[in-house]
Amino acid sequence: MKRLLILVFIFCTINGFAQKHTPLPHGMVFGDKPNDIAPVPANKIEGFMGNKIRQTTALTGKIIKVTKEQGGWFEMDAGEGKVIAAHFKNYNIKLPQAIKGRTVIIEGVAQRVLTADDMQHFAGDTVSGAKQHTEKVNPKARITFEVWGLMVDK
Repeated sequence: MKRLLILVFIFCTINGFAQKHTPLPHGMVFGDKPNDIAPVPANKIEGFMGNKIRQTTALTGKIIKVTKEQGGWFEMDAGEGKVIAAHFKNYNIKLPQAIKGRTVIIEGVAQRVLTADDMQHFAGDTVSGAKQHTEKVNPKARITFEVWGLMVDK
């Protein structure tokens, strides 16, 4: 009788672990819940930013891949082969790999990657004049995004 009871218990626990996990539900939130501001499509963020270097906004787009789960590092499709590299402001967020390919709404700060005109670091030790570094925005440069909150949309 004991053996039968043990076999039934083992069989039930194996079936319990073999169940498929449910996918991330619509509306699941990581970090802070995005505000009710209208999100901009990820492929139109460059036009929305104009000549600004930093812009606080909400984006909607598809996640290409999760590069690092801890800290919520991921890449979002920005259209035309461009990629938005994003990470959470709060490092304690753990973003699951299952979110890959899902459409999400993220809120935070979009920032263009700046480079010096002669491809040197901003040292601040150059004199004023023709040799001084100038900040310029490279239109083909990647945009980084510091995420405050993410919500699964589709």
